[in-house]
Amino acid sequence: MEKEILLTAQGKKDIEDELDMLKTIKRKEIADKIELARSYGDLSENSEYDDAKNEQAQMEARIADLEVTLKRARLIDESTLNDERVHIGSKVRFYNESTGDDCEYMIVSASESDPLKGKISDESPIGAALKEKSVGDVAVVELPNGNTIRLRIETISR
Repeated sequence: MEKEILLTAQGKKDIEDELDMLKTIKRKEIADKIELARSYGDLSENSEYDDAKNEQAQMEARIADLEVTLKRARLIDESTLNDERVHIGSKVRFYNESTGDDCEYMIVSASESDPLKGKISDESPIGAALKEKSVGDVAVVELPNGNTIRLRIETISR
């Protein structure tokens, strides 16, 4: 049985937008690159052609991944969520007792995760440790290197 993928409404929209862009704009761009590379002649030693074909394969794999994600997606009804406990869709501000840093992240599904944009997966070590915690709770996170950090939850919002 295929695993269900939980998505926020914004996460679903972002995936749909990326999929649309790849299918309508990027496919045409890559097809144009392939056509141009073919015009150079001998394909056996044509690095532009090889690069364009590789780019096409990567793009088609990404399209397939996005389509599977949307097929398996279940939207989270954000209206039923509250700010008392951390869950997918929560924005959590916490104090890292181990480093003295204040951090804020939105907890999202793995398919929406983008740490550089402040979105971490509920399946990541930090996301999993924060889930179901409340303001004032301390989440102990075991890092992949075996060390642990302590995160004290300061606020939970949507």
